Formats: sequence, structure tokens, C-alpha cells
Amino acid sequence: MGIQGRIRTRDGWAVQHAVVTLTDMRGAQVLRTEADGDGAVRSDAALPAGPYTVIVTAVGYAPHAATALVTASGRAQIGAVTLTRQGGAELPPPGVWTLDPAHSSVGAVARHLGISSVHGRFTEFGGRIEIAEDVVNSRVDAVISASSIDTGNGMRDKHLLSADFLDVERFPEITYRSTGLSAAGPDRWTVHGELALHGVVRPVDLDLAYLGTGADPWGGLRAAFRATAELRREDFAMNYNQVVQAGISAIGATLRVELDIQAVQGASLPGAE
Repeated sequence: MGIQGRIRTRDGWAVQHAVVTLTDMRGAQVLRTEADGDGAVRSDAALPAGPYTVIVTAVGYAPHAATALVTASGRAQIGAVTLTRQGGAELPPPGVWTLDPAHSSVGAVARHLGISSVHGRFTEFGGRIEIAEDVVNSRVDAVISASSIDTGNGMRDKHLLSADFLDVERFPEITYRSTGLSAAGPDRWTVHGELALHGVVRPVDLDLAYLGTGADPWGGLRAAFRATAELRREDFAMNYNQVVQAGISAIGATLRVELDIQAVQGASLPGAE
């Protein structure tokens, strides 16, 4: 009985101790509870069947309201509720921002044997973001060292560096340059750009979520973003395909790119010349 759900930020972190209030259709409060340290909401209070309004609040986040239906069992599933940081729909102040590799990650996920995933990351990269007064004119440029791939397995990494995949001797860098920006939601954007990978340049869109801006301990201002994209290996002439049994390849045909980015306001990082 009662309600169950999870409270999360857009980048997947738990919102601890968010307050969840349930009101009936007349606006009378019938239940009030808090999410735990993992962002989970669990209440065993018996509730009459019918529609209710769920209101979720947390300090620093915009309130979220939705309708929930309590079934004859006296239970309502509110699912995963995503809270948006207050002011999150506003982009960072215009100007140049520098990617901070120490507090960012560039990762990729591939299917393995059709049943699981292999995660990798690039450990050496850099770039800059230019936020324009007119947001659609904003730009991003990034460079990744192809030889910095790390999947946690030396033999696999050596294969990925070879001509079967990244061919780092011929193509040492992976670059991305944006060509445009368009709004996709209150604090979500689509970055249009061109990815140069393995000697091939193709248009690639990034699904971008802006996570907020805040001061850092060194007197600077930082902005955080999360972005994803899906690439097909064959689009970038990486056609290695070991078939382990009928219809199943050792490595999937698509890669999911996952970016968690912190950028520091200014043309250089703190302490850099």
C-alpha cells in the first residue's frame, strides 16, 4: 500500500530528502513523506483508490507536479521523477568556457556478444565552448587523443588502437566541431556538429542536458552538461566484425557516446598559463 518512486536529477543522481506531498482532487493533503538518501520514496500508508496530485519539492530545484492513480490495492507508483535545478533553463553567461578534463569524462559503450556491454573512456581530451548572446550561434570544439582509449583490458585496448578500429598511427585525433544549436526542451538542447573519426567526417547530433552553473572553490564559475549520441561503426569505416555464431557479432554495430562535462568560465583552466 502507499506510494513508491524515485527522485532523480537529469544526470541520474538521487535527490536526497526531497519532499513528496499527495493531495486529493479537492486539494486536501492526504500524505507527506521524504525521499531517503538514495532518492527512493516508500510509504505504507493506506490510501483510498482514485486520482491524486503528487507534488515533489527539494531545495534548489523547481517543484514538480503530476497526477497519480491509486489502484484498488491502495498503491500508487509514481515512477522516476526528474527534478530540474532552479534556473536550469538558462544557459551559462555568454563568453568562452574551457573544458576541464579532470572533472569530465568522455565514454563509449558497445554491445558485446549481444548480451552485455563493454564500457570504455578516453582519458586525454580538451576543448572550448563559446556561449553566444544569441544561443543558436554558440559553438563547441573538442579534440580527443584516440590513443587514450581505456576499457580496463590491455589486450582489448591494443586491438582498439589497431587498424581494425581507431588506427591511431594514421588518425591520432578525434575532433568534434559544432555547426548549430537548437532547443529540445526546458533545459535540453540538440547540438549539431561534425565528428572526424578514423579519417571520416560525418554529421553527428548530441542530445545535451544543461545541469546548472555554480561557483568553484578557486573563485571560478563552472557549468555542467551531460550529452549522449549514437554512432554506427560502419559510418566511420570501422567494419571489423568477428562473428562468434550465427547472427551474433562479438562487438555490436553501434556505439553509445556518453559525455559528462564541466567547463570553467574563461579561456584557460585555473593555474594554466
